[in-house]
Formats: sequence, structure tokens, C-alpha cells
Amino acid sequence: MSHSFGIAIESLVAILLLLTIGYCMLLNSRLKRLKADEHSLKATIAELITATEIAERAIGGLKHTVRDVNENLGNQLTSASQMSQQLKHQLAEGDNVIRRLSRIAIAARPAEAAPAAAAAPRVSTAKATAAAAQAFSDRRRSDGLAA
Repeated sequence: MSHSFGIAIESLVAILLLLTIGYCMLLNSRLKRLKADEHSLKATIAELITATEIAERAIGGLKHTVRDVNENLGNQLTSASQMSQQLKHQLAEGDNVIRRLSRIAIAARPAEAAPAAAAAPRVSTAKATAAAAQAFSDRRRSDGLAA
């Protein structure tokens, strides 16, 4: 009995050793896969870091571009506002010149034309002003300015 009991224990230990070897092989294959996944994860992290650095540089460039655009746009808005004020001033001056021209045209009409004008159909003020402006622009000084 002691001999068969020893063989049973030794058989049990052999079976347990075989199970341990099988489990170690299974763990080894899982560790290999884990190492492979670790390498691919490291590569992915490195690519992500590179992409993040590129994005940070691009954002910096965009911020610089936005600053430049804001400065240029501010300058352009300022010059446009100044130009608008100049145009308003010039339009007001043009209105004054038209009023003076129309007064000159009315005053320059011959006195005898007044009774004839009463009999003839009245020329509109706009047409009279346009005719006076045309006559004014036809007369030029030698330096090129209207007389």
C-alpha cells in the first residue's frame, strides 16, 4: 500500500506540473500579445504627441494671422471712416456749388427773357441747373481749372 500511495501522489504531482506548464504557456502567449499591444500603443501615443505639436504650431500661426488681420482690418476701417467723412464733406461742398451755380444762372438770365419766359413753358430747375453747370464746365482756365 505504501508503494501505490507513493505512485498516486507522484502521479498527482506530475499532473499538477503538466497543468502548471500548460497554464504558463497560456500566460506566456498572453504576455507576448500584451507586449505587442504595448508597442503599438507606444507608437500611437508618439503619433498623437506629434499631431498635438503640429496642431499647437498651427494654432499659434492662426493666432498670429488673426492678430495681423485685426490690425489690418482696424486700419482699413479707420481709413474707410476718414474717407466717408471726406466724401460727406465733399458732397456738402458740391451741394453748395450747385446752389451758387443755380443762383448765378438765374441772375445771368437777361431781363427781357423774363416776359418771354412767362409766355414760354417753364424750364425745370434741374434742367436750368444742369445747363448752368455745363456752361460753367465749358469755360476753363489755362491751368485746367474751371473759371
